[in-house]
Amino acid sequence: MNSSDLDSIDHSIIRELQHDARLTLQELSGRVNLSPSPCARRVRILEENGFIRGYHAEVDEARMGFPFSVFVSVKLDHQVDDRLQAFEQAVAKYEEVLDCWLMTGSRDYLLRVAVADLVEFEHFLTRRLTKVPGVAAIESSIPIRRVKRAFSRLA
Repeated sequence: MNSSDLDSIDHSIIRELQHDARLTLQELSGRVNLSPSPCARRVRILEENGFIRGYHAEVDEARMGFPFSVFVSVKLDHQVDDRLQAFEQAVAKYEEVLDCWLMTGSRDYLLRVAVADLVEFEHFLTRRLTKVPGVAAIESSIPIRRVKRAFSRLA
């Protein structure tokens, strides 16, 4: 099953669950104009086919004590398998790193780091990230404010 197999009801189900994953089956079926049994069947099929991968709580990082995000671009000394793997294994252990992307272009990785303040970021940078073997260059950018946030794109 691929995205072209989804119809407008499937898209509506996904959109509603993205907005509020805690909807009861009754509420969801009412919002997508479908009776509960067919709605439940469609949700199960969407889950089984990987269109819905899970349900999560959106946590306010600032209220949790981490109001400061930093985007960090990392360049490795060599872009070879063992360096990439070592970097990815190291970064996976760092709780400050919320997102890590292997990139094209002049930098190898882009990270989003959440910390309490600049002091914590400095400690992360100098005591952890710069110590990862193969890290050749690091460039940090501090966002001013988030303009848009979406959890996924729908067709």
